Amino acid sequence: MKTISYKLAGISLIAFLCLTSVAMGQSSLRKTDLSVFPKPEKGFKQMVIEVPHSDNDAQKRIEFVVGKWMEVDTCNKHGLQGSIEEKDLKGWGYNYYIFNTNGNVMSTQMACLDKKMVSKFISGQPKMVRYNGKLPVVIYVPEGYDVQFKIFKAEEDVYQAGEVKQ
Repeated sequence: MKTISYKLAGISLIAFLCLTSVAMGQSSLRKTDLSVFPKPEKGFKQMVIEVPHSDNDAQKRIEFVVGKWMEVDTCNKHGLQGSIEEKDLKGWGYNYYIFNTNGNVMSTQMACLDKKMVSKFISGQPKMVRYNGKLPVVIYVPEGYDVQFKIFKAEEDVYQAGEVKQ
């Protein structure tokens, strides 16, 4: 009976540690000192994207979007109004980004017959930046907003464009 209790306690501890490390996500993987970046202004928070270095960083790009989870209808397209401003970190050669928004959401105006609402990440326009496994992408966003990103990789194949004869 004791061995079953010890095994159950051990399995519970391992499961807890695994879930905790997954929930922490990128916040526990800091490889760059972010103290050189400005502190967030009042009402903003600092978000960071850190990606692993690879031998083909030049063949990759990062696309990030800033948005907010909202309850919206299922039949219209929604988008967040706002802009991403690129700033230079003087003396360091790094860039960082600031997302400014008034919080307004644009939407198509189709009549939804079912009136069904879903939770959806409503984002502004995406921003494409170069992939660099040695430097973070730092983004300042208003409180209540989040950042999502994708990594794009170019294929090895190179294609030739056709000439139009005139």
